[in-house]
Amino acid sequence: MSKDNIPADYDHLKEAEWQTRWEENHVHRFIGDGTRPRYIIDTPPPYPTGSIHIGHVLNWTFIDIIARFMRMKGYDVMFPQGWDCHGLPTEVKVEEINNIRKNDVPRDEFRNMCIDLTHDNIKQMKSQMQSLGFSQDWSREFVTMTPEYRAKTQLSFLKLYNQNLIYRAVHPVNWCPRCETAIAFAEVDYNENTTFLNYLEFPETDGEGKVTIATTRPELLSACVAVVVHPEDERYKHLEGKNVVVPLYNRPVKIITDTDVDPEFGTGAVMICTFGDKTDVSWVNRYGLDIIESIDETGLMKDVSGKYVGLTIPECKSAIIEDLKDEGCLIKQEPTYQNVGLCWRCKTPIEILVKKQWFVAVKELENQILETAEEIDWIPEHMKIRLLNWTGSMDWDWCISRQRLFATPIPVWYCNECGKVYLPKPEELPVDPSVESPPNKCECGCNNFTGEFDVLDTWMDSSITPMVIAGWPSPDFKKYYPADLRPQGHDIIRTWAFYTILRCKALTDEKPFERIVVNGMVFGEDGHKMSKSRGNVIAPEAVVNEYGADAMRLWSANSVPGSDVPFDWKDVKNGYKFLRKFWNAFRFINMHIADYKMVESNRDYLNPMDRWILSKLNQLVADVTETLETYNFADARNKIQAFVWHDFCDEYIEAVKYRLYADSEDLQASKEAAKYTLKTVLLTSLKLLSPITPHFTDEVNQYLDEGNESIHQEKWPLADKSLMDSKAEKLGETGVNIIGDIRRFKSATKRPLNTPIKSATIYTTESELYNDLKDLESDIIGTMRIKELKIEMGKPDIRERVVELTPVMSKVGPEFKKDAPLIVKYLEANDPHEIAETIERDGKIVINGLTLTKEYVTSRKEIVGSSGEKVEILHSEELDVVLEIVI
Repeated sequence: MSKDNIPADYDHLKEAEWQTRWEENHVHRFIGDGTRPRYIIDTPPPYPTGSIHIGHVLNWTFIDIIARFMRMKGYDVMFPQGWDCHGLPTEVKVEEINNIRKNDVPRDEFRNMCIDLTHDNIKQMKSQMQSLGFSQDWSREFVTMTPEYRAKTQLSFLKLYNQNLIYRAVHPVNWCPRCETAIAFAEVDYNENTTFLNYLEFPETDGEGKVTIATTRPELLSACVAVVVHPEDERYKHLEGKNVVVPLYNRPVKIITDTDVDPEFGTGAVMICTFGDKTDVSWVNRYGLDIIESIDETGLMKDVSGKYVGLTIPECKSAIIEDLKDEGCLIKQEPTYQNVGLCWRCKTPIEILVKKQWFVAVKELENQILETAEEIDWIPEHMKIRLLNWTGSMDWDWCISRQRLFATPIPVWYCNECGKVYLPKPEELPVDPSVESPPNKCECGCNNFTGEFDVLDTWMDSSITPMVIAGWPSPDFKKYYPADLRPQGHDIIRTWAFYTILRCKALTDEKPFERIVVNGMVFGEDGHKMSKSRGNVIAPEAVVNEYGADAMRLWSANSVPGSDVPFDWKDVKNGYKFLRKFWNAFRFINMHIADYKMVESNRDYLNPMDRWILSKLNQLVADVTETLETYNFADARNKIQAFVWHDFCDEYIEAVKYRLYADSEDLQASKEAAKYTLKTVLLTSLKLLSPITPHFTDEVNQYLDEGNESIHQEKWPLADKSLMDSKAEKLGETGVNIIGDIRRFKSATKRPLNTPIKSATIYTTESELYNDLKDLESDIIGTMRIKELKIEMGKPDIRERVVELTPVMSKVGPEFKKDAPLIVKYLEANDPHEIAETIERDGKIVINGLTLTKEYVTSRKEIVGSSGEKVEILHSEELDVVLEIVI
């Protein structure tokens, strides 16, 4: 392309054209032919909600920077994209859209509603991702709700079942009454709120005594199976082994002792209910207590609750409190803080119910998980602690069965004759036991089966992504396994990271990835995590439409793994300004280098400012390479921006302009060296910036006619150590400082920067600095348009000279009256400096008999140099020099 058709302004709306070209030309395609080292990214499969949010942008920008960087370093990069489709959010949304509950329509019809919604949402989110320039290889897209993927999930279930790592058992589980399903501990969010601690009297069965118990859940009185106290609590030692009566229900329960009781909380006496919390579960198991189920799957009270049957939990609590008051059993109420477990999807308070469910034997795998976590490189390192702490805190095994519809079916039938579990063969997968029958008879000869209606937790799908993207279960999957990188948010360490390490280690006996890079969350400009309820959500498309994807990516890159990030419009605007400044600099440069062909011999004529910028450029290459290799995106972004904006645009380009416009024969070699330097810096800077701002760099690169379809197919630059010179940088900084001093002088005196300077003399007392300034003489002259420049050792010979004396008429008039004009005429006609010297020496001057002291005049002085001309004196801000300027 020619230098004449470059638009005056950078148009970020052209980003879409580059996205289309990249896809059409397969710029980001994983080849997999073994000709290059491979780099596999285990990309997060987001839940297809229909819209990506700012947190997605942050995470995927990190991933995309790494992917583009590694491609340019010569790696064959697999950057797939998947969609984690199954689960409660889609079911809840379908119920909301259609104003139904899951069981109001046939199972297949409900599933199809979920599938249709998911397809629509994926389409929208994929378009959003592409609009941000993310470089996924879309030919390797995976969708967890497809038959192919479900078959892999079910196969993983069968393999773990055959290893005795998956089992079915009756056990207390976390249950969401709204979603009517079991959920895992990792899916429980906690929220602190204020409730009442209710003090209830439990009468002793023997005697007239009463035990006061403090509880936040009086609605569970019907499920009370014991009262527990601390064995060393003197208040209750006489009651150990005795019984008390549950109020309202008049049912005796035993008092037991346990050291887990906190004597300082409430009254020190606690009722054990089945189940109020995890501690209740521990006590029931520890002492073999009965289990009374008082709440059903929908959150309504069961028959055992008596008159409260059919009430919701809040209704039951309110009614029981009133009845306790009426019976005189409620002594008092006092406010207290309560940490309530919520369903992470619908935010409904969870209950602990006893259900027959499927589990993964986490406790058996705990040591392997801990060992594998230590084998993985964590960025930042402290994020590993979250996984280790979570692993050590698991009280129960992972409940993987869900009582929902839109999910991978559990591939199990039960023989109606002998009750044995019947499993399909791997080649028969995927199966849906709720609608299909086994092809063969049971071992007992029966061919009558009941299919499993429960489905798998969605994490059972997504926790095998490193294996799936590698091609598992094909034996060749080991070529691409383990993955090199797992990027993810810190909010799903206890879910996606934990479950992936657990399952992949159990299935392959290897770690799933070499390294895990953890990004933080995005906060609104108000300092709070973005949420619709707070009204601080920023839609990514709003930013892209206004400033472009690359400006937004520059905001994303101004962060590091592990740290939460505030969204800042100012940062986006600053990125946009930077791209426009770089564009304007490129347009100027291209006017001079459009037809220039790189000639290495031009390096022989580099001047000090060329060597300065080239040394800084190559140090930048080394620094940015290191920071990207260590995922310090902010440092890379800021170093590139500072170099391009200030060193290159503000300093070097200004310093080189006089050479570019030079016509004299003796400057032609220097002119060619300047072109060589400009093109080298421009091309290299674009390559360094390209992983962060892919659209902008390709838009500029196309005008440079380098013969490549995309800059992203170029090789990553290597630092040229022969051009890295600390002395050259020191010399160049001296030139930058001197030129900056003169530039600031012109600006302060309101002179255009291209105003010629008649002469200038630079004085210094340092011999080394003197020699440096002599080397920089031509650049200082040319850049600041100085007609004559002298560089001298020593200090300037300057003095102040009075150039004007003005009578103070408020004093002269009243004092001298009719003689005042004589004084004014005298001051105008004679040398003001000589008059001022006389007054200074003698304290007065006599004019025709009239005595004038210094109080009667004001003076204006000028500084003059040794030539007697008026000069401006500048003291350098950074250097030991004084500048004497004659305008």
